[in-house]
Parts: sequence; structure tokens; C-alpha cells
Amino acid sequence: QVQLVESGGGLVQAGDSLRLSCAASGRTLSTYVVGWFRQATGKEREFVAWIRADSGSTNYAESLKGRFTVSRDNAKNTAYLQMNSLKPEDTALYYCAANLYATSQARLYAYWGQGTQVTVSS
Repeated sequence: QVQLVESGGGLVQAGDSLRLSCAASGRTLSTYVVGWFRQATGKEREFVAWIRADSGSTNYAESLKGRFTVSRDNAKNTAYLQMNSLKPEDTALYYCAANLYATSQARLYAYWGQGTQVTVSS
């Protein structure tokens, strides 16, 4: 199994940037697709982005393209989500997840972190 721990969340103002990290332990992250999801209070969990194991291929939620960038450093067993030009509607609990194949469906991911809160004030 792989254990995932997110970090980097916080309270920021609209227009600010944040970089979230997803650190893996237990097994190497290099063989897994890493997905990012978010869940706002009272809403369903929403796909944000995924990145394949070789970092050569990424996919984003259409509404987030151009503002969010997913990356990974397999040597550090860590994945990242760079979020720019943050908006109040980006406020949510952000999760990373790992899976053997790429999908935007949260229910198909095998491993999950506990989440990190991002709050964007207007």
C-alpha cells in the first residue's frame, strides 16, 4: 500500500497562489498515477487533475486549465499542485490520490490522503 499526506493548504486572498504537496510513503509513488480532487462544503468531490507516472501526460478539469498545474518529482516521492490566481470558489478540501491508471473518477482511486484545506477570501 501507499500512504499519502497532503500539505501546503492555508488561508489566502483572491489572486494569490498556493502549491500543494502530496508526499507518499510505504511504496514508491513512481508507478502510480496521482490525481488531485477537491470537495467544497456541501458539494460532491470534484476532479481537479491527474498526472501519469512518467509525468509525460496530464489532464485537468476544463474549468481549471491555465490556472492549475500538476507535477511530480518521483525522486522525492512527491506530487504537487500549483494553483495560481485563486478565487473564492476554489475554497475546498484538496485531496491527492493514487491509482495504477489514469481516471477522473474519484471512486476508482485506490489510495487517498487526508486532505488539506484551502480557503480563498475575497
